Amino acid sequence: MLQQLFSPSVQHTLDLIGIFVFAISGALLAVRKNFDVFGMAVLAEITALGGGLFRDLVIGAVPPAAFTDLGYFLTPLLATLLVFFLHPQVERIQGAVNVFDAAGLGLFCVAGSIKAYEYGLGLTASAGLGLTTAVGGGVLRDVLANEVPSLLRWDRDLYAVPAIVGSALAALCIRYDVLNPVTSGLAVITAFVLRLLAMRYHWRAPRAWHRRSTVGEEEQPVLP
Repeated sequence: MLQQLFSPSVQHTLDLIGIFVFAISGALLAVRKNFDVFGMAVLAEITALGGGLFRDLVIGAVPPAAFTDLGYFLTPLLATLLVFFLHPQVERIQGAVNVFDAAGLGLFCVAGSIKAYEYGLGLTASAGLGLTTAVGGGVLRDVLANEVPSLLRWDRDLYAVPAIVGSALAALCIRYDVLNPVTSGLAVITAFVLRLLAMRYHWRAPRAWHRRSTVGEEEQPVLP
């Protein structure tokens, strides 16, 4: 099905672009954590390939694409070298990196959903694996770096929600037999735009109602 939407060369190029951007975010976190170059490479590889690797193992697409295409493995190493030598410059263009990261999020959640469906999963499970494809690497990155995963933190802009929307749209297109390059592209763009809007306006998921303050949270200012 993916081959019907995009030519193999276009699909491969888009995958590598997404992998590269995700890998940069992993390498940058390693720099902030004062990891050495090996730690940078590990976080870059995990961030870029972790979600797709988990998806492929679940659906039985073995060996996973990350181990059959040398480009998938080398691209995060290239990102690691870039950040290793030029991380101050890369930090300064963090806004542009975030834009490409949002594009990768949209692409991977839709492509992951479609691939999961191709391997026989139901629509709901396919959408779930589409979400995992998009955000799984980031979760593994944060866990290895001893951080609370970003998509679980209330003080971070929406990340998983745009991926959920993109995955759900892909599943709906499959359900109603309208999946084609235009509709799949619209699903990608929808997730992409939602992520950009979340970053622009700092949209966040709501917390529990009537939540009481607990130890470890910031103290609330006392109003006169």
